[in-house]
Amino acid sequence: MTDGVLIVNKPAGFTSHDVVAKLRGILHQRKIGHTGTLDPDATGVLPVCLGKATKLCSFLTDETKSYEAVVLLGTETDTQDVSGHVTAQRPVCCSEEEIRTATLGFLGPQMQIPPMYSALKKDGKKLYELARAGIEVEREPRPVTFYDIAVTDVELPRFRIRVTCSRGTYIRTLCHDIGQRLGCGACMESLVRTRVGRFSLEDARSLEEISEAAEAGKAEELVIPVDAMFRHLPGVMTAEDADAAAHNGNFIPEELVSVTAPGDASGESETLSGTPAAGRAEEARLYDSSGAFVGIFRPDGKRWKPVQMFWTGGIKNREN
Repeated sequence: MTDGVLIVNKPAGFTSHDVVAKLRGILHQRKIGHTGTLDPDATGVLPVCLGKATKLCSFLTDETKSYEAVVLLGTETDTQDVSGHVTAQRPVCCSEEEIRTATLGFLGPQMQIPPMYSALKKDGKKLYELARAGIEVEREPRPVTFYDIAVTDVELPRFRIRVTCSRGTYIRTLCHDIGQRLGCGACMESLVRTRVGRFSLEDARSLEEISEAAEAGKAEELVIPVDAMFRHLPGVMTAEDADAAAHNGNFIPEELVSVTAPGDASGESETLSGTPAAGRAEEARLYDSSGAFVGIFRPDGKRWKPVQMFWTGGIKNREN
């Protein structure tokens, strides 16, 4: 079984669950999870977690995300994108300056009402199931943050936006809300997710590329190791006497842990006396004496305490 993160360039027409199902067939592996839904018509970056890396799903879901979208003015739909049924059409009389002013007005913290066609639940029922049954329910506004919004091109009745936002944000709702502010209505015509956290489209691979790599026995070359997701943390290494305790997720005496300087590309460990985490991050990547990644640990008095375990039983060379 492969453990790690695979960055997929999701094709249009696939749900996030479809991508997972396709990968299970390509990689012949059952334990696979995605890191947050992406609309079926949308394309772009979808991190997928394999094996023990599925513990990272919530971690990656919390990451900020960037998108490029095309807004179609003058048309409203029940899904807030062009895939839905048209509910209203109005003439578009706004200027480019008015479009930019209205769009930039959403910059910063906002309260957003999620769309009916979404996977959120109300009284145990998914909203899109209620919507398909012709039932509309009241939805509570949710806090979201737009860290960056830019209008990159205007060619009425369409314009293109670039957005970086917090988790749980619906870009099609943003498009709808911009149309409401302009008074002519709007819906989302297309959407590309260009970034999730530090992963961009340049890091993503198509399902075809992944399939070809798997057929050639090289799929693992596309997988990002679990410990690479925590490169912002310093690395520490156990003495051989502490390997069993580390593998079992037990506390480890501080004298059996050596400290690797953060950002040390050479991977050479630096053994320090005293409290290993003095002046350092509260958490660290912990490796056993052979260099195999064990998990995230933190200092707790005179010992190291496990925070999250990723031990797979394999022996791998450590890369810092």
